[in-house]
Amino acid sequence: MVTLKPGVLDPQGEAVRHALGALGFTGVDGVRQGKLIELDLAHADRAAAEAAVRAMCEKLLANTVIETYTVEIG
Repeated sequence: MVTLKPGVLDPQGEAVRHALGALGFTGVDGVRQGKLIELDLAHADRAAAEAAVRAMCEKLLANTVIETYTVEIG
């Protein structure tokens, strides 16, 4: 999962928050939107798979200046 870092303006999240209010949903003080990236890997070793995904995030999948990411190996 890749999401914007805290403090970085999230216009998509704000649009969703506003739309929820317009639809009558109350009590939503904030929305942060991110992206889920699912990868099918050929790595048999769990540690190697996680290391590869972290390298992919650092080099391409996440803009680490403004985004954070989490890795789940299932």
